Amino acid sequence: MSDPVRLEKTYTKPFWLMCLSSLLFFASFNMIVPELPAYLTSLGGAEYKGFIISLFTITALLSRPFSGKIADRLGRVPVMMAGSIVCFACSLMYPVLTSVAGFLLLRLIHGFSTGFTPTGQTAYLADIVPASKRGEAVGLLGTAGTLGMAGGPAIGGLLANQFGINAMFYCSSAFAILSVIIVANIKETLKEKHPISVALLKISKDDLFEPRVLVPCFIMVLCAYSYGTMLTVIPDFSVHVGIKNKGLLFTYFTVASLVVRLLGGKASDRWGRRAVLRISSLIIAIATLTMAFADSPLQLITGMALYGLGHGATSPTLLAWATDLSNARFKGRGIASLYIFMELGIGLGAFISGFIYGNQSSNFFVTFTVCSSLAALAFLHLTFSRSPVKIPS
Repeated sequence: MSDPVRLEKTYTKPFWLMCLSSLLFFASFNMIVPELPAYLTSLGGAEYKGFIISLFTITALLSRPFSGKIADRLGRVPVMMAGSIVCFACSLMYPVLTSVAGFLLLRLIHGFSTGFTPTGQTAYLADIVPASKRGEAVGLLGTAGTLGMAGGPAIGGLLANQFGINAMFYCSSAFAILSVIIVANIKETLKEKHPISVALLKISKDDLFEPRVLVPCFIMVLCAYSYGTMLTVIPDFSVHVGIKNKGLLFTYFTVASLVVRLLGGKASDRWGRRAVLRISSLIIAIATLTMAFADSPLQLITGMALYGLGHGATSPTLLAWATDLSNARFKGRGIASLYIFMELGIGLGAFISGFIYGNQSSNFFVTFTVCSSLAALAFLHLTFSRSPVKIPS
């Protein structure tokens, strides 16, 4: 049994408040994703489906160096709040900007949300949790986010079907502002703060990337590609095999991810980050290959559930690994570097898979075979490379 005194010291009230805020944040922007391809089609932009996720990830990627620098110099809490505020504002504006150009502009701006909030959350977590419990803590935080990802699409699909698409957007905005209110009541952990200045917006070469986290970043981009594919292609794939609620498959995925997140984080604390990642990347390869051959609801659900297991173990383990390797003075930079490669992988997956798919169901096989091949490459690298790995003692 866990030592209750140790548990209390490790997981304090600010940690649990951050988890609750994360749940609401991830529910906010994920609840609208399954409905966006059909919504964009209704606006006359069916050929731009690949941009729904790729535009979002472009600004998320570009904002990472800024969010990492601001987290290290101004504070973790402002960075967390900034992302949720962007979610709040963008969700309010979707019912207003109803042209294709307006929609794509909002997707571009909306990406700033994930460029900021997760970076601040992970840096804050690294401040308050000992290294020996880091994998478990990242797993707990990821579990909260996964609950939001699981409930969000289901709630969004229900609202859109019963009350119209605008009700879904307004609910997304409400979740985001609740996340802001919760974070505003969390005590800042950064001890040496710098004053707000123009210098915060000046990004040097050193701010762009932390070389210590190169290997986790490489694995991240290979595994994140398939997530961009899911967000872009799965809504159409679900309809193709006869699943009417486009958010349902994402619920299967996130529930499976939820089951394994905490276990994967704890396992990486005990047996090492690389050992867990070998297993998780192999599962992703098998899952996406299963989806490539899917021609029935059961096969597609099986593939998505397997993918959830692989993804659920990969994300917290890579975050813990990047935090292990980061310079203690620049945790925000190291975490931001990993997230940059995550957004790069998601963006490439969304754009390339959208191009390969081309609104032709006959192309589902090739689309998901590419995902499987990249995950298999990650597995091979983790198995045969011999780069040094730092594991918490």
